[in-house]
Amino acid sequence: MSAVEPPPGFRTRGDQPTGTRLLLVRHGEAHCNARGVVGGPLGCGGLTDLGRRQVHALCDRLVYSGELGEATALYTSVLPRAIETATLLRAGLPALSPVEDCDLCELHPGEADGLTWQELVDRFGAPDWDKDPDQPLAPGGESWTQFYERCVGALEDIVARHEGELVVLVVHGGVIEQAMKLVEGRAAGVRLRLNTENASMTELEFKGDRRRLLRYNDRAPLAAE
Repeated sequence: MSAVEPPPGFRTRGDQPTGTRLLLVRHGEAHCNARGVVGGPLGCGGLTDLGRRQVHALCDRLVYSGELGEATALYTSVLPRAIETATLLRAGLPALSPVEDCDLCELHPGEADGLTWQELVDRFGAPDWDKDPDQPLAPGGESWTQFYERCVGALEDIVARHEGELVVLVVHGGVIEQAMKLVEGRAAGVRLRLNTENASMTELEFKGDRRRLLRYNDRAPLAAE
């Protein structure tokens, strides 16, 4: 133990990460976010102008800081807003070809894809996942617990594939919530109700049975206009 550090039981910070690190980036603002539309493959619409500015600001920071210079792999969901975000970020990353993985998508909406949220409620009702997390969002869509199980399986596969490495994943707010639950050891049906910002970074460490949060909602501010 260092002479200037308190004993381990008194420390409020951990040691330097040595395990596998997953750096999850939430996509920039998308048209589905701005229009209040369920954003599956049909409803996504890609990034808005604001969303692109958000991602450019994050990319500029990464170029300046070099903080992700050790990244060895880049994954993205197959939804347009994530793919576009990953493309715009590549200047701030090593020369990595993005791997598209549907298991990193936002909750699969089924027949609700492309509907406004009000249209979803009018047609199918609003699922009460606090009471029944096994209820699907809409016909052909996932439930909250199915979403958790899919995301956790994908994340655990990536951790096993990249032991001891830093991996960048461009994903969605819901995926980041499921990842946080995995790290915290929360049950599949739990809802954290996070406020994950667009173009923000969340970093998690996995080492054996140890899992911990390294940062959450870390983003670069837009330049003043």
